[in-house]
Amino acid sequence: MHEIDCMVLVGGDGTLTSALEFAHRGLKVVGVPKTIDNDLSATDITFGFMTAVETATEAIDKLHSTAESQHRVMILEGMGRYSGWIAVEAGIAGGADVILIPEIPYDINKVARKVMERKNAGKSFSIIVAAEGAKPVGGDVTVSKIVAESPDPVRLGGIGNKIADEIEKITSIETRVTVLGHLQRGGRPIPYDRILSTRYGVAAVELINQGRFGMMVSFQGGDITAVPLEEAVGTLKTVSPDGELVRIAKSLGVGFGDE
Repeated sequence: MHEIDCMVLVGGDGTLTSALEFAHRGLKVVGVPKTIDNDLSATDITFGFMTAVETATEAIDKLHSTAESQHRVMILEGMGRYSGWIAVEAGIAGGADVILIPEIPYDINKVARKVMERKNAGKSFSIIVAAEGAKPVGGDVTVSKIVAESPDPVRLGGIGNKIADEIEKITSIETRVTVLGHLQRGGRPIPYDRILSTRYGVAAVELINQGRFGMMVSFQGGDITAVPLEEAVGTLKTVSPDGELVRIAKSLGVGFGDE
């Protein structure tokens, strides 16, 4: 049928939703989870995520020296439209002082208060990590442009500059912004992602050989398994405001603009 023996679709929620549609149309399909956002609910981790976290962490490390020497607030804007996994993990690893994510709407006055608390304690700089989908309490995401002809017309961007302007007005501390953008999506993958993607690839071929189509390979509890595509799409995995990572960050003194 269709002269296609099998399709292996590699990607995130959008790609795997297409894979499910192909399966419903009678095509033999196997899915592989690949997104730097790590927001697929049917797998513990997607390949590409840990490389993106390392890229963002390295950026935070490099921002520390200029922030401290120039007595500035430095904001790193990264990807994360609906989920803040990259921002949270890189923020913790890189020693950020404030992390802003879509799952926890922020109060800019509480963010500014955190910056001033550090200044009054003799710490002359602050590092803020903001996911592109972060939004204020009662507000909405920051949109850079609308591409009407695109199936995904809303382009996020600018949250870093928005926060920087507000922080400067409230605190009078010079604030600069670095936007990582697509640097997070490219470059050399770290060994963890190379191994994980290899495991996924082998598992996908095994599914094909077994005739188990309409499935996505998945990493759960340290093992590679498979789940129906229906379970893999539709529900995004987001950062729990009450989860372990947020609790750990707050115990280290990191602010999320919510308290």
